[in-house]
Amino acid sequence: MASHTRFIAGSCLILAPVVQALSTFFWEGDRQGITTGTLIMLATLGWIVGLARVFHDIEERVPRYAAVAWPLAVYGCLGGASFGLQGLSEELFGVSHDQAVKLMGEHPAAAFLTLWVAGVLFPTSMIALGVVLTRIRYVPLPTGVLIVVGAVVFPLSRIPREVVIAHVADLILILPFAHLGFLMLTRRPSRTSRRSSEMQHA
Repeated sequence: MASHTRFIAGSCLILAPVVQALSTFFWEGDRQGITTGTLIMLATLGWIVGLARVFHDIEERVPRYAAVAWPLAVYGCLGGASFGLQGLSEELFGVSHDQAVKLMGEHPAAAFLTLWVAGVLFPTSMIALGVVLTRIRYVPLPTGVLIVVGAVVFPLSRIPREVVIAHVADLILILPFAHLGFLMLTRRPSRTSRRSSEMQHA
């Protein structure tokens, strides 16, 4: 069972940034649109499943960080899904991105919780994760650095809707998470993980 979950999680870590990158090709001017919104929703599922396994793997080594960072990372992923749904709604109801932002401004509490806070948490969670994974040597230094760099560039493309920068940010994120997913697919579980699995099946 453990090998099955690692396979699914590793695959999701590879596919999530790829699907997210694919979604950028369907931007429609300053708005994301229905196709982009749908792909972002699918990418969000992949992010959550893949990251769940990463946090599971590092929990024993950095328990306090994992306890706080995991729910915040999920919240950040949901923020991505919220922006995807916003883009879907913009095309569905025929409004521009600027109009949608203005309309959301009429509901400040909802906008704050579903978009602005959650949206900020995705890149900040990725920055922290890249630093921690590098520090505990869960990933090599170049992989951790690319996670951090990709997370920094990500909002620089999404906020002003700069498609070229978005493609660059997507590519930077694909590289480290594809490597992380590959490591998860090929890395043997630790002795502690094997003992835990054996105890659960005893």
